[in-house]
Amino acid sequence: MSASLPRLSVLDLIPVRSGQSSVQAMAASVALAQTADRLGYERYWFAEHHNMPAVASTTPPVLIAAAAAKTERIRVGSGGVMLPNHAPLVVAEQFAALEALAPGRIDLGIGRAPGSDPVITQLLRISGPTADVDRFPDHIADILSLLSPDGATLRLTSGREYPITATPAATEVPTVWLLGSSDYSAKLAAQLGLPYVFANHFSGEGLERALDLYRTEYQPSDAHPDPQTFLTINAVVAPTADEAAERALPQLRSMARLRLGLPMRPLETVEEAQAAPYDSNAAELIDTMRKRWVIGDAASARASLAAFAARHGVDEVMVAPIAGSFAHEAAAASPGRVQTLELLAG
Repeated sequence: MSASLPRLSVLDLIPVRSGQSSVQAMAASVALAQTADRLGYERYWFAEHHNMPAVASTTPPVLIAAAAAKTERIRVGSGGVMLPNHAPLVVAEQFAALEALAPGRIDLGIGRAPGSDPVITQLLRISGPTADVDRFPDHIADILSLLSPDGATLRLTSGREYPITATPAATEVPTVWLLGSSDYSAKLAAQLGLPYVFANHFSGEGLERALDLYRTEYQPSDAHPDPQTFLTINAVVAPTADEAAERALPQLRSMARLRLGLPMRPLETVEEAQAAPYDSNAAELIDTMRKRWVIGDAASARASLAAFAARHGVDEVMVAPIAGSFAHEAAAASPGRVQTLELLAG
């Protein structure tokens, strides 16, 4: 990759477009992970979202295992596991197993948001009180202890100590990252001495303040003596600026629907997005989002990413390749997203 660019990584929500099955969407994303691996991208993360017609990334550990098995060198991870939906021990066991399957290649990104609507949130948490958000820092500490080779110790009501490990004989542990879009996550990551990622691809509001809080309040840890962070951004890159604008429209319209509280649907094709009307509220939202995303040809996109990284003092940017597809393109592939990664890599 060009020396003028920061290191590049990928965030994948596994988009599902109209006329596409989950089987086809998954196949397209695994192929995209292989492309990122071949092109030298740093890491490939899967998000956790639930019950969304346009998003198939519901189970990061399963997707990470699939991608790790089909790639050779790229780090694979979660962006992120929404911890209130899961028992800390289960998360620790899953990622300890992943680390054993792909040693030195696993990232455990952890978030505090539910990743879905209140109904799905209740279904995810029906088996127990794992959703106590106030205990989020304790649950992070539990996961860190459980993942370590020494494990954790539980003191039973009888007074007896009960040892617990996420895997019987760990030799390496995944890298734990805290994710968020608020001051809270930035301050907690700094307090715990953990790497941190601000969810800029979803909302750029508060980015500068979160980074400043993280960096100025950072408490060095043994594993991470210095603060470590990178930024996320939505990107659509094509041979021409016109094609990039066309391929960006389906995701822009989908995000506008989400922000306006409208019923969600599978991602439109480019032709469907161009033919469908939208009101002035959606148009205003789309114009605002378009200015925050990287949409353009290779030269302009690469320059924008380099300037973005320099402005915020990071040496890595994780792009969410959200290019839409034309109706004639194969359902089991995502040529617009592949094209984005290839053109950015140079």
